[in-house]
Amino acid sequence: MIEIHCPNDADTRAAARRLAALCKPGDVIVLNGRLGSGKTAFAGGLADGLGVDEPVTSPTFVLMRTYRSGFLPFFHVDAYRLGSIGEFEDLTAIESAEEGVVVIEWGGAVSAALPKDRLEIELIRNPDESRTVRIHASGSWATRQLNEIEA
Repeated sequence: MIEIHCPNDADTRAAARRLAALCKPGDVIVLNGRLGSGKTAFAGGLADGLGVDEPVTSPTFVLMRTYRSGFLPFFHVDAYRLGSIGEFEDLTAIESAEEGVVVIEWGGAVSAALPKDRLEIELIRNPDESRTVRIHASGSWATRQLNEIEA
C-alpha cells in the first residue's frame, strides 16, 4: 500500500495527474471514500493527466460519462445510485475499459463485478481538511512504479 498526504484539492489532483502517466488501455481504477472526500477531484486530475480537455463532473445522475478528447478514452462511473450489480453490468463500463481507462467512484458497491486486475484508491478527508490517499494495487498494477505518484 502507498499512502500520500495531500494538503489541499490541488495536491489531490496533482497526485492523480502523476498516476495518469502509469495508465494503459484496459485499466480499472476504483475510488472509495465518504461524501466530500475528493473522489471527483481525483478523477478530474486523472482525466487532466490523460489529456482530457473538458471539465470532469460527477456522473452521479447519469451514472457514466465518457470523455474522448484525451490520449486514452476516459470513462467515469458513479456506482452510488446503482441498485444492483446488474445495473452496473448494463453500463458496460468494464468492456469500455478495454479501449481506455475506467474510473469507478463508490466502486466498493460493485466490487463483485470488477476484475481482480485493478487499482483501488481510498480517499480520506482529515479533520484539518487535508486528504490521505491510500493506494492498493492488484494484478498488473502491482508491477508498476506506483511510488512515482508520491511527490
